[in-house]
Amino acid sequence: MARHDDIEELEPDLSGAGLRIGIVMSRFNQEVGEGLLSSCTAALTQHGVRASDIQIVTVPGALEAPLALQKLANSGKFDALIALGAVIRGETRHFEVVADESASGITSVTLDTGVPIANGILATDDDDQALARMSQKGTDCALAAIEMANLLKKLDED
Repeated sequence: MARHDDIEELEPDLSGAGLRIGIVMSRFNQEVGEGLLSSCTAALTQHGVRASDIQIVTVPGALEAPLALQKLANSGKFDALIALGAVIRGETRHFEVVADESASGITSVTLDTGVPIANGILATDDDDQALARMSQKGTDCALAAIEMANLLKKLDED
């Protein structure tokens, strides 16, 4: 749906056919991580990404995710990456440090490498919020990764 007849606009492309996707999942708050992963991989395959073109790597926690993402991005094997996990508020300030620093690290990896990363590391006040959001967020990350991979390929063609 073009907004202007005289201006080219690239439309979102949610076809995952031929895309290679890497997923880094934090094992801390495992139940939420597994829920995110399940909905994410289901959405990827529903949109045409072959299971053999998906690689899953796990890390101890959210702070370790950016380094694993950086290694995957620098490998040149992936069109897009996805970070999954949960940081759930506790009684100390550590929650803010982990949530902020993992998000900052993920953004840095994206900008430094040019590989799109869908950030699905939830930062919630409690377990119930994380459990309520995990299915939709996993799906959202899969779609964002596919769309961004396709967009960057299209921009490289032009």
